[in-house]
Amino acid sequence: MPNRRRFLKTIPAVPALAAASPAVAGPAKRDYFKDLGIRPFINAAGSYTTLTASLMMPEVVAAIEYASKSFVRLNEVQDACGKRIAELLGAEAAMVTSGAAGALTCGTAACVAGKDQSKIARLPDTTGMKNEVIIQKSHRYGYDHSVRAVGIKMIEVETKEELERAVNERTAMMLFFNDADPRGQIKVEEFAQLGKKLNVPTMNDAAADVPPLENLTKYLKMGYDLVIFSGGKNIRGPQSAGIMFGRKDLIEAAKLNTSPYGTMARGQKVNKEEILGMMVAIETYMKKDHAAEMKEAERRVKYIADTLRSIPTLQSRVVVPPIANHVPHLHLKWDYSKITVQEVIKKLREGEPAIEVTPSSREELIINPWPTQPGEAEIVAKRLKEILSAKA
Repeated sequence: MPNRRRFLKTIPAVPALAAASPAVAGPAKRDYFKDLGIRPFINAAGSYTTLTASLMMPEVVAAIEYASKSFVRLNEVQDACGKRIAELLGAEAAMVTSGAAGALTCGTAACVAGKDQSKIARLPDTTGMKNEVIIQKSHRYGYDHSVRAVGIKMIEVETKEELERAVNERTAMMLFFNDADPRGQIKVEEFAQLGKKLNVPTMNDAAADVPPLENLTKYLKMGYDLVIFSGGKNIRGPQSAGIMFGRKDLIEAAKLNTSPYGTMARGQKVNKEEILGMMVAIETYMKKDHAAEMKEAERRVKYIADTLRSIPTLQSRVVVPPIANHVPHLHLKWDYSKITVQEVIKKLREGEPAIEVTPSSREELIINPWPTQPGEAEIVAKRLKEILSAKA
């Protein structure tokens, strides 16, 4: 069976997607994954945590290696890198968190306990504190576990009027899940305005919502008090890191509610390597040629679609999700009596090289070549054509 290296040699050179340039400089001295029986794959799925999200940029890897060689005071690194990130994003303050989920916990704790050491020590016991978080019913999602972990009660609303009635002396925060904006009656900008009107801190979870680049600063400009992004998705920082930025008093409180202090969120630890790496990821991401990256992503999708065009019954369409993971995805359908979506996924996964596609695929096969490395979209196209042609 031909291996991936031999196949790559047969592919003409193609423009590299800047967002997916190889992250590792130089050959590894030991093939750790092979030694451990772990099989790497071509990621044609997206920046899913279960698939280890994205590959760090070379600049991030270099920053992590640099930081690994010195002892420094952790708070000094957090404060200095947070200051730099805040300057880049036009925020009062910022911090590096243990992913977007860690930011949800620390940010909520900041809104509930603030800087009060006695309250911080008691969390998640919120007796006598502001302990209600208002959220639109259509915005409930799996990650609100990270908010409820603080000991709060979620108050669901659907309309502006219901939200205004729900606010009381126990209201600690208003939470907005950015990807759910189309599903809710209160839209993203109005939600922030209501928070200002009602004097309640607002948090926007925009974890996977770049590109486009302008989204990094868009929600802060709308008036959100805290904005959250994942570091390990399309920003391509450390997978276990994220950023939270906004009001200075809330960022200061969030830092007191997490590591290195013995608090409820002590487990949401980020080390010096992740903090510095996340800062460098933001710096590097903001300097990229994002138009060129998108053009290359569109080319890869088109190449796959064109390669498969001759397969009988095959239908293809390109979908760009409106908010989260806002990059081209190729949706494929065919005569499933010959071979099902799940059977194709299995063959891609078990073949050589292994290929992963969007794991949520059920009614259609969804390909997201954004994370693929140079030449890998061509491998995906070839493998799909072999599998689907054999069953046509």
